[in-house]
Amino acid sequence: MKTLIVDALKLEDLSPDDIDAAEPLFGDTGLGLDSIDALELGVAIRKTFGIKIDTVTEDVRHHFASIDNLAAFIRAQQGNAQE
Repeated sequence: MKTLIVDALKLEDLSPDDIDAAEPLFGDTGLGLDSIDALELGVAIRKTFGIKIDTVTEDVRHHFASIDNLAAFIRAQQGNAQE
């Protein structure tokens, strides 16, 4: 997931090891991503994992809050697709 974020968002100043999986992805703390980054990340996740991401809701904001949350969301979506 960290590699996907670095590659998809072209974060040349960071390596995957520089990112704490629990830190916030958006806002003034943590990674500091913005809304454009969120769109690009959503596209990369859809292409890479083949999952559907609904329009922006509080649930989606929660899922995109950190790498840990995103990974749990992707695992859950993949599990739902297999059922």
